[in-house]
Amino acid sequence: MEQEEITEWFDKYGQAILTYILLMVRDYQQAEDLTQETFIKAFRNQHQFERKSSVKTWLYSIAHNVTKDYFRKKHPLQHYLGLTMREADDKPIPEQIVTMNVQNEQLYKSIQQLKPSYRQVIILRKLKEFSTTETALILNWSESKVKMTLKRALVELKNQLIKGGVTNELFR
Repeated sequence: MEQEEITEWFDKYGQAILTYILLMVRDYQQAEDLTQETFIKAFRNQHQFERKSSVKTWLYSIAHNVTKDYFRKKHPLQHYLGLTMREADDKPIPEQIVTMNVQNEQLYKSIQQLKPSYRQVIILRKLKEFSTTETALILNWSESKVKMTLKRALVELKNQLIKGGVTNELFR
């Protein structure tokens, strides 16, 4: 595997990985840094990629672990206690990255209020459209855990949205 292949992967998946990380960390500069770190780790560990999963799944798995490590280092006690994986201040995402209508904005805010495991599984399964198998590989969970967590996460997300005044149009 050559550097050209990593460059090709970055061109193909870089923006999607950045968006995924941005949804987790809510800081564009940090998301860029973590995206770069993801591709550096992919380059350094490309010999370990056994092609049992897709390149996309493998890169998201690295991105997930890089983001998890970032939070572990930044908030060690909170991470240990499983309290949160989101920043304390609710900085808005720069307008040039994501343009949202009111319902999408409420959806985004509601996703950010969910506990990390719920947020992760919703982002991967529903926003990034990974399969249950791919999501299980990325998160290093069993497929049954992915299914159960997603089911619970969607119920919690719906409750958050209703509390936020979103109508049932979104749930059709």
